[in-house]
Amino acid sequence: MGRVGKGVKCSVQGCGKEAVRSLPVEKVAKAGLKVTGSRRAYLCKEHYKDFKKATKLERLVDKWRYRAR
Repeated sequence: MGRVGKGVKCSVQGCGKEAVRSLPVEKVAKAGLKVTGSRRAYLCKEHYKDFKKATKLERLVDKWRYRAR
């Protein structure tokens, strides 16, 4: 059982909801979300949705890159 399962809160500044996902802080910060923490960023459902919207193009390009090989 990881931290999300134990009920850690969202790492985005000003948010105190329960986290549903854990991602590297570098990726989340690059997506434009202001997070606190050093290694892992814990995101609630709403902020994870914002993260997915912000990185949609990057994920699509990565998918194309790996399918071409």
